[in-house]
Amino acid sequence: MSPTTSVPQSSFGPGHVTFLGAGPGDPGLLTLRAVEALAGADVLVAEPEVLDVVRVHARAGAELSGTSQQAEADVSSIPADAANLVMAAARGGKRVVRAVSGDPGLDAGVGEEMLACAAEGIPFEVVPGIAAAVGVPAYAGVPLRDEHGADVRFVDARTASERCWTEVGASDGTVVVSTTLETVAAAAGELVAAGRKPDTPMAVTVAGTTTRQRTWNATLGTVAQVLKQAKVLPSPQGHQPVIAVVGERSAAAQRDRLSWFESKPLFGWKVLVPRTKEQAASLSDQLVSYGAVPHEVPTIAVEPPRTPQQMERAVKGLVTGRYEWIAFTSVNAVKAVREKFEEYGLDARAFAGIKVAAVGEQTAKALIAFGVKPDLVPSGEQSAAGLLEDWPPYDPVFDPIDRVFLPRADIATETLVAGLIELGWEVDDVTAYRTVRASPPPAETREAIKGGGFDAVLFTSSSTVRNLVGIAGKPHNVTVIACIGPATAKTAEEHGLRVDVMAPEPSVHKLAEALAEFGAARRAAAVEAGEAVTRPSERRPGARRRRAASS
Repeated sequence: MSPTTSVPQSSFGPGHVTFLGAGPGDPGLLTLRAVEALAGADVLVAEPEVLDVVRVHARAGAELSGTSQQAEADVSSIPADAANLVMAAARGGKRVVRAVSGDPGLDAGVGEEMLACAAEGIPFEVVPGIAAAVGVPAYAGVPLRDEHGADVRFVDARTASERCWTEVGASDGTVVVSTTLETVAAAAGELVAAGRKPDTPMAVTVAGTTTRQRTWNATLGTVAQVLKQAKVLPSPQGHQPVIAVVGERSAAAQRDRLSWFESKPLFGWKVLVPRTKEQAASLSDQLVSYGAVPHEVPTIAVEPPRTPQQMERAVKGLVTGRYEWIAFTSVNAVKAVREKFEEYGLDARAFAGIKVAAVGEQTAKALIAFGVKPDLVPSGEQSAAGLLEDWPPYDPVFDPIDRVFLPRADIATETLVAGLIELGWEVDDVTAYRTVRASPPPAETREAIKGGGFDAVLFTSSSTVRNLVGIAGKPHNVTVIACIGPATAKTAEEHGLRVDVMAPEPSVHKLAEALAEFGAARRAAAVEAGEAVTRPSERRPGARRRRAASS
């Protein structure tokens, strides 16, 4: 049996405890073994700072501790008696995951809990995590060693003894100090007192590996002044943990070339994505890859047609050979037909002998997930016009049937219908679903939209402009407005918005690319001018003061 194979609970007597390292903050740094352990947990006890990282992987349907009720895994943020919680659940035969920040062996004092398990004969395992002292410097662009090797020392300033400071002060190797924002200058003073030169480079990183990460370049002698000039100290948030790297590898000139994370084009940008959650998924993933923090706000809701008879007749006609083609122009159309199929006990085999067309990558993916491979996807523009460019004219010699089934929204334009008729086809234009304006988002989101809390908004259609303004209000003038095409941009301008970015072609992914290019150019201009790189939302009145207070 491999070390990563889950062992059935019945193999153990009293239960089982997994001490799991959740890494320094980035959810993507969880290991495969950690995800596997979380999926098998009956009880999850997590430190508050990692609760959101790990809880999404806890299995649904797990038995709650001490009851027979079926619900989500018993998820507890870490209380003072965490050890008692863990032990009680394990004694009851539960599989317990004790999740801590960073690595259990380096960042968390869980050794006593492991000894308690051993004393009672409770089996346990340790799932290592990426330690903050290792992961944060990597995200800050500070390699701890190079090809020549180096002495690397790790120091926790909260518990370091005078002897420890003396030893690292006498060394010329790299020192990684775990401390807090308000005590980092004192740690620098300890190193200087122990023999390090005041001009030794130092990089200080707060909220490492997250999109809130910020790194300041300083020296041991100037760190207090640098943090004061940056207006991050004094601050009520001074207790925030930081990782400080001391040594030549943290020099500003080197870090400027190696800072891969904070230099992402949209790093830390809060981007509003006004689409349904299903539609927004791949777009949000792309934005995350650029360093952004996507916030999805549905602007439309999808409901069944008021009179379903037309859709029912069309689906029956599909099965009985009434159509030569079926054309899907949206994911929602695929979903509507699929739901009707399932209602009748049909599956993808009902499409046998029928040609299938799809507009857009996501629509094609939805069909493939249904088990249907599209015969026609526009080779150019992903739109009704693009589909018509590639659609073959009706030919009575080669086409036994002249009819097309077109399941669409109730508000769809007539472009595709008119074009198909012009090509000689008969079209059954069927309302498969209705689109209605979504409910307003929470008050906090509405205030952020109108008050400049978002750095950018992506508009993917004219209706998203109208609906977002209708349910949440007009975005603040500091917010970057990005539109998918000229028609959407025109609608935005009609609503009093300044359009900053437009996609080179009508594709949501090209739109995200265009926004990233805008962000990269904006960043490069600030660097060239010798100015601090800021997000658009930091330019609104009072934002700088609020940012300093929350850093």
